[in-house]
Amino acid sequence: MNQLPIFVNLRGRKVILIGSGDMADAKRRLYERAGAYITDDEAAADVALAVIALDDDAEAEAAAERLKARGLLVNVVDRPMLCDYTTPAIVDRDPVLIAIGTGGTSAGLAKALRQRLEHLLPGSLGSLADSLLSARDRIKQRWSGSADRRRAIDAALDPGGALDPFADKLADAVDTWLEGAGRTLVDQVMDIDLVSADPDDLTIRQARLLGQADTIYAEAGVPKVILNRARADAQHFELADHRPDKVQGLTLLIRMKS
Repeated sequence: MNQLPIFVNLRGRKVILIGSGDMADAKRRLYERAGAYITDDEAAADVALAVIALDDDAEAEAAAERLKARGLLVNVVDRPMLCDYTTPAIVDRDPVLIAIGTGGTSAGLAKALRQRLEHLLPGSLGSLADSLLSARDRIKQRWSGSADRRRAIDAALDPGGALDPFADKLADAVDTWLEGAGRTLVDQVMDIDLVSADPDDLTIRQARLLGQADTIYAEAGVPKVILNRARADAQHFELADHRPDKVQGLTLLIRMKS
């Protein structure tokens, strides 16, 4: 990962935009859509970010140097080597946003992926997120422990689950889920046998389990690029010759196939 993807709150904040024409107009629309106030005054105070959309290479580089000297993070359209940050292709299911970036290497690839995801994600995804936010207190009452709560939500969001995000859900889906019996939460140990050291060879099920596991016991030969697919707060241990004595939540035993 050579860039850190972040979501920046620009509502009511200033963004400097240098340039004119189609490129500049497109950037203006994007940043205004995020609630930013656009100015072409390079000396403006209280600026969050700067964007340069100039055709001339020398002019673009000079403007980038001036703005970076002020300590601003700068995006230079179509010149990734000059960029402090890049703007992704966006799938908008407000408040759910999916950002697709290629580090500036191929805007076309990012656009193609966005268009593919647009067909996969239902329009009700944003409403599902809003419903989960509104039900936060009830969810905490139903599952008082944070681990149980996370596991219950994971189960509901599983493929085919009560809140499967890839299914077009009814407006009362969260209420129905909370009123129902729900899935019984059990402590369990599951084995994952990897066919290769390439994370692209993970099955959909294996990738999902990695994202849900509370504890992971991995053989010494399991590569870090695969373990990085796990939750950041999952506990990691080296796999011993026997199963762990105590199990809480979902525990994975990960081995490499010989």
